[in-house]
Amino acid sequence: MTEDETATPPGARLAADPRLPADLRLIEALADGLPLTSHPYAELGRSLGLSEAEVLERLRRLLAEGVISRLGVIVRHHELGYRANAMVVWDVPDELVAGIGQRMAAFSFVTLCYQRRRSPPLWPYNLFCMIHGRERPTVLTQVETLTHSCGLLDVPRQILFSRRRFKQRGAWYGAGSVATVAECA
Repeated sequence: MTEDETATPPGARLAADPRLPADLRLIEALADGLPLTSHPYAELGRSLGLSEAEVLERLRRLLAEGVISRLGVIVRHHELGYRANAMVVWDVPDELVAGIGQRMAAFSFVTLCYQRRRSPPLWPYNLFCMIHGRERPTVLTQVETLTHSCGLLDVPRQILFSRRRFKQRGAWYGAGSVATVAECA
């Protein structure tokens, strides 16, 4: 970064970028997911007044610049028969969380694993992992596999099975909630 760039507020740099309005519209359009067609980027582009090549170039650049960290798929697991879904929360000593979290994340049946701050005394847990399964006994066996494999026999935990799904979608910032050029200036 040049000295001039560090002296310029980030919002002013964004406001001066002529690509920004189309990039913001693209990011907002992606929040609803890609259309289920043979050429989803072409259809997305049509809705934004961009060509398929322009959409792909913008996405590559936004990924390279770190504006978008990744593009992923949201699997609607209930529709695929995964109805025994458990969030397992653990009270792991803080100095061990990173290593144990990495070990847990390596298991193919762990679909999500992350650390969060504790909220004592009501919530002592700091390591969370999600397991999606078709049958509850299988998920419970997988939890026991994690417990033994990660040396967590004496670590307090809770297994929280989902009861009802209210909503499942990707990140959404809402119409107009992605910063506009004026807000960035």
